[in-house]
Amino acid sequence: MENYKDPVVAEEDGCYVAITHQVLNLNEITDKVRSPAAGAIVLFAGTTRDNFDGKPVKELTYTAYSQLALRTMLTIARDMKTKHGLNGIAMVHRLGTVPIGEESILIAVSSPHRQAAWRAGEEALELCKDKVEVWKREEFDGEEGIWRANRDGQKGERIQ
Repeated sequence: MENYKDPVVAEEDGCYVAITHQVLNLNEITDKVRSPAAGAIVLFAGTTRDNFDGKPVKELTYTAYSQLALRTMLTIARDMKTKHGLNGIAMVHRLGTVPIGEESILIAVSSPHRQAAWRAGEEALELCKDKVEVWKREEFDGEEGIWRANRDGQKGERIQ
């Protein structure tokens, strides 16, 4: 376990990012971007599913280089806010074991109009998966777990 106070948070000018071992709260993250100037709030909740590549998944475990991951998330948030003219953006990633049906990542964005919110939310998620220093271990029923980069559809390396 890393030595830091949980959660680790960075906030500035309408951008909020956090890494935590706590269960994620959809209402709290949505409230971080709520604004009277926003005509749209889009929330993405990434949940642990019960299968991958035809195999039953028991649970996921996430680890991160937390301080670097937080800086990367804040850079993504700033870029999305500027690029899409957002009122606010909030991203929080959960570490540790995330059981089936629980959220591992939440991204909320608010903007004057829905198109910008939709685009920014999806782009922020893809950038998080591509760039943020988070790794996951998939635990399968009856098999050893597999570590993989936190990217959709990419096969991991079996741990010996």
